[in-house]
Amino acid sequence: MIGRLRGLLAWKQPPALMIDAHGVGYELEASLTTFQTLPEVGAEITLHTHLVVREDAHTLYGFAHLAERALFRELIRVSGVGPRLALLILSGMSVELFGRCVRDGDAASLTRLPGIGKKTAERLIIELRDRIGGLGGDSAAVGLTSGLIVAPEARPADDAVSALVSLGYKLPEASRMVQSLETDGLSSEAIIRLALQAQVRR
Repeated sequence: MIGRLRGLLAWKQPPALMIDAHGVGYELEASLTTFQTLPEVGAEITLHTHLVVREDAHTLYGFAHLAERALFRELIRVSGVGPRLALLILSGMSVELFGRCVRDGDAASLTRLPGIGKKTAERLIIELRDRIGGLGGDSAAVGLTSGLIVAPEARPADDAVSALVSLGYKLPEASRMVQSLETDGLSSEAIIRLALQAQVRR
């Protein structure tokens, strides 16, 4: 099991990124919560990781904080919740807010997340209520260094729409979510986070 990875951030496009560790490029997927902590491309970063092995793919997931990885591991143990849905949950809610929803039995807030219906929300509450009390925070070290040259990025708002589509939203809905926000000066990660938070508040 690969538990931690340190190297240069080669590129990032939510929900995917690549870390160059001594000349080997590791592709990872991460939640938007983790993306908000990432430095500029070319900087050195450290992420906690979890490797999911399936017959058709080996996928590495990265997390800025141990608490986020711990919750991810609990989520994928729940029947009907796979890694992609777990990332959606972590992108739309903080570990603390999710824990509060589970402890309070707040299924209504959970169903505002994409891909979470009433039955799934109730299953999350039932199966996780006694298992998430010990989750705590521990930030990954993030250091700055000069580094790699990459192609110019697209507009943050366009990147945000693309990322929302990859997270499961239909293109018209993703466009509407981004267009309803004031996005000037914001990174794509910040735009996506705001769009998901707006969905949860509805």
